[in-house]
Amino acid sequence: MSVLSGKKILLGITGGIAAYKTAALVRLLIKAGAEIQVIMTPASHQFVTPFTLSTLSKKPVYTKFFNAGDEGGTWNNHVDLALWADFIIIAPATANTLAKMANGICDNLLMAIYLSAKCPVFVAPAMDLDMYVHPSTDRNINLLTSYGNIIIPAEEGELASGLVGKGRMAEPEHILDFIDDYFNTSLPLKGKKILITAGPTYEPIDPVRFIGNHSSGKMGFDIAMEAAKRGAEVVLVSGPTNQKICHPLVKVISILSAKEMYTVCHDYFESVDAVVAAAAVADYRPKHVADQKIKKNSEEFVIEMDKNPDILASLGAIKKKQFLIGFALETQNEVEHAKQKIVKKNLDLIVLNSLNDKGAGFGKPTNKVTFIDKDFNLEPMELKLKEEVAIDIVQKIIDHYA
Repeated sequence: MSVLSGKKILLGITGGIAAYKTAALVRLLIKAGAEIQVIMTPASHQFVTPFTLSTLSKKPVYTKFFNAGDEGGTWNNHVDLALWADFIIIAPATANTLAKMANGICDNLLMAIYLSAKCPVFVAPAMDLDMYVHPSTDRNINLLTSYGNIIIPAEEGELASGLVGKGRMAEPEHILDFIDDYFNTSLPLKGKKILITAGPTYEPIDPVRFIGNHSSGKMGFDIAMEAAKRGAEVVLVSGPTNQKICHPLVKVISILSAKEMYTVCHDYFESVDAVVAAAAVADYRPKHVADQKIKKNSEEFVIEMDKNPDILASLGAIKKKQFLIGFALETQNEVEHAKQKIVKKNLDLIVLNSLNDKGAGFGKPTNKVTFIDKDFNLEPMELKLKEEVAIDIVQKIIDHYA
């Protein structure tokens, strides 16, 4: 399976004759299992039509900040588009576009997305021979490389002007090969296996009722996706949740109760390099589970509870090489309680979030966390989207193995 399977790719098309090749590029990316959002500059419409690319990508093609003819004034949010993408491909990238990118000139939607991007950006230059070898173009390409952009080298051959030399945009098949090779060789967590828990657990009372909590599972799923993007093989053990994930490196194991999660985690623990325990596991379970629905025959209903096994503490007690990350959701004496968990559970890092912080906790798209390592060093973070918090958490794993 291609490493592009399940990837969200933003394809930026600029105004060069090589734009005609992008129809084939979109088809190849779709065939590889990727989801494609095409962004065109106004000049690129002279070489390939939005209708062709929207038909192939099965998505509307965007060129302007506002949708033409939309009385509601719908805004094509460049920040949201940049955050949506796992990576960006700009192909063809004309000399004009290279200069804009290198110097931060933002005069169209594609450039606004590029300047907002936090993901890898692949750039496939395309222009005539004399333009390609001009010192300014060389300078701009070097600047873009210094910014962290990945240049897909132009190829040699006959150019639109009739000259023969370097400047042709790489063929669509070669662009895919280049990106495949990049992800197969440069991903920082390639070869690592990570166990991640997510969501709530449901502790049954009878066939109808259960004890649970408000965890959506989003944080754990976001961490799993980010770890997979960085090359890790992920085992995601999830309680009941509406969250979805599709990535060839992520194996999802659905469980219901804390005891089921305990069993699965121990089954995989010996084979993994790191554990991120993001699940909101129930501390207690009903001592007796009725095999029929309990009728409301009395004014009071008492449930006897047994303590659930502490999954992370049990893993910490037997860990060898594994890097263990836990979560602490606290309401008072947050830091002290988190430090106690580090010691009790033999953790390497804990992610502390407080319900006293606005924007943190269950059911929200954001979180505000503090990282505390096993030496009790504190690193408070600002309020961020959970996707961004996931990036920070996965970076801690990368830093550990670096």
